[in-house]
Amino acid sequence: MLVLAALAAAVTVAAMATPVPQERQPTAAEAGATLKKHVMRLLAEVSNEPFHITDPSGKDILCGGGEVRRTFAASAVDHSGQRDARTLNIQMVAAVNEFADYHFTNSEGPDFNMSSDSTKTSLHLNSVGERRYSVRGKTFCLSPS
Repeated sequence: MLVLAALAAAVTVAAMATPVPQERQPTAAEAGATLKKHVMRLLAEVSNEPFHITDPSGKDILCGGGEVRRTFAASAVDHSGQRDARTLNIQMVAAVNEFADYHFTNSEGPDFNMSSDSTKTSLHLNSVGERRYSVRGKTFCLSPS
């Protein structure tokens, strides 16, 4: 019995001393590619019209400390004609939650800000005018490579 107790204590100490492996952070380029996919899929889900890329990004934006971020933005027309800007944003929230893990960081007014810790990206749903979906995204500040 004493041997089992000593063995259990040794296993517990060893488990506590073993470092927990940290999940690898994506690079800014990897997170930027994910961001682009999310924005394009989001607009494809909510609009049957081609989307217009308003910020193609593809370049690093300096954050400081050797880190950079990427951006991407696009918009698409809504032909239902019955939705105001806030309703269009709500439509996009429902669509993005079907395929990605984003949570609200701000939902005051007609715009919504959402963030994904797993992909290191954030979205700003800003359909400011009627009948036009609009989304801007950016990555967190990350290592360039």
